[in-house]
Amino acid sequence: MKKLTKFLSLFIFIFQIITFQTNLHSDVPYFIDFKYILNQSDAGKKAQQALKNKLDNGIKKIQTKEKNIQEEEKKIIAQKKIISPEEYKKKVTELRNKVSNLQKERNKLLNDVSNQRTKARNELLKNLNPIIRDYMKQKQIRMVIDKKNLLVAEDSLDITKDVMALLNNKLKSIKLK
Repeated sequence: MKKLTKFLSLFIFIFQIITFQTNLHSDVPYFIDFKYILNQSDAGKKAQQALKNKLDNGIKKIQTKEKNIQEEEKKIIAQKKIISPEEYKKKVTELRNKVSNLQKERNKLLNDVSNQRTKARNELLKNLNPIIRDYMKQKQIRMVIDKKNLLVAEDSLDITKDVMALLNNKLKSIKLK
């Protein structure tokens, strides 16, 4: 009977140690590099490229308009002595209005691209959160933190690549409006 009691005590003790170690393992916080996922995921890359193209095309159009305005300015300056002062003032006012409109157009382009970038980021994060939650349930992880808030950690605790692979399978692109 004493042997059975000792055996049961030993068995319970070993069981508690195993359970404790399992619980400790699940309490270890894992980390994910959100910035990397936003920049390197398939959907993130496509969205960034589309936004970059939109910005580049818009800037090219604005630069073309700037050159046209500069040419017009040179013509007005050359005509200053030929035309009447009233006509000169009228042309200068029109030119200033064109410059003002061009600045508004540039600001609108920058704001549009910025707003679309924010919407794309939010859309990506909206799709990423359920993937992370499912991954956490599957791997019995209790906590995931962003890598930027981390000082030092083992690379084995990084789940970025796994989560990004799941995201790439689920989300191929983001609709930009």
